[in-house]
Amino acid sequence: MKSYTYLKTQTLGDLLLVANDTHLLGIYFANHKNGPALSEDWELNPKHPVLKQAGKELQEYLEGKRTRFSVPFSFEGTDFQREIWRQIAAIPFGETISYTELARRAGKPDALRAAGTATGRNPISIIVPCHRVIGKGGGMGGYAGGLDRKKALLKAESSGTKFTLTQN
Repeated sequence: MKSYTYLKTQTLGDLLLVANDTHLLGIYFANHKNGPALSEDWELNPKHPVLKQAGKELQEYLEGKRTRFSVPFSFEGTDFQREIWRQIAAIPFGETISYTELARRAGKPDALRAAGTATGRNPISIIVPCHRVIGKGGGMGGYAGGLDRKKALLKAESSGTKFTLTQN
């Protein structure tokens, strides 16, 4: 059984948070390029402990009070995708790396395009900070949540910008 709730932000829009009994499974922006459709067997449950923890930590992050997350999360994907997501999760707050460097860190330096595709399929936006992966020349590249959100997240991390939000 999956549970979900929404976290509303003015700058980033609504975030859909999804969890199973013990782990956060996803954070998706409204109009997220690879986001899931709500399923009939999912339960709207804003009091779910994992979702509450995720919401609290995201709120602290967006208010500039948190740079690391402790909510337990899990993701499903191919071995390569999971390795890419592990490498993304290791990018320190306020830093960026290129897609080329990401592929190298994942042990597949020739798999640049596959690394970019896996990055775009990251199910746990913000906490697994795929917004920190940019083009080799400093260009933004893509972002499943939209480039405006990617730029806003990077700006917030570099300048201490705070977001306004409320949780449903």
